[in-house]
Amino acid sequence: HPYTVRTQTITLSPEQEIAIRLQSAPQMAQQHGGLHPNNNYQAFVDQVGNKLVNSSIAKQTPYEYDFHLLADDRTINAFALPGGQIFITYALYNKLENEDQLAGVLGHEIGHVVGRHSAERIAKQGLTKGVLCGVLVGTDESTGQMAAMIANVVNMKYGRGDELESDELGVRFMLKAGYNPEEMIGVMQILKDAAGPNRIPEMQSTHPDPENRIEKIKEAIKKYRKQ
Repeated sequence: HPYTVRTQTITLSPEQEIAIRLQSAPQMAQQHGGLHPNNNYQAFVDQVGNKLVNSSIAKQTPYEYDFHLLADDRTINAFALPGGQIFITYALYNKLENEDQLAGVLGHEIGHVVGRHSAERIAKQGLTKGVLCGVLVGTDESTGQMAAMIANVVNMKYGRGDELESDELGVRFMLKAGYNPEEMIGVMQILKDAAGPNRIPEMQSTHPDPENRIEKIKEAIKKYRKQ
């Protein structure tokens, strides 16, 4: 893999990832109460997301990135589909303190796309055939089944390695776009606080412990600041 320097077993081509991206985005939005009605907030999310993409290696990937602010005001979450669809819930957006923190969340999700983590998970779960069937057949029923499969993939835990890789890519993207990568630590704090002493937020079920990630983010900042 050119961006993460490791071998991956992926049976989906980037073109197939893009087809999945186009077909499953509307269903994913529906599951979170649709898109947020405020166009200004959406435009801000687009602006920050595009700035991260256009100033980094993400621009050289075959994917087109689309950013969606979801109306869901209860679930603190952000996620990416294969091929470049990136989502953030209003519940998380509303907790962020500044533009740099938004860049931290979006940069992390762009990292998942660049690292092809969802595609890798689809392959590992043996779902490639079913997903492609949904893409190729394109009937409402097959598209619905595919969306359900993709939703499962989105809700599965990423391996720790994937998460840390995305954090590191996120730091790189933030620095390149002129954002302060330290704010990513603030995002981890928000996730930690959202969890409360005994409630696991959605994000935690799909992302490892924020504490562990903070250390690694600090290391990545040191490493890439020098470059």
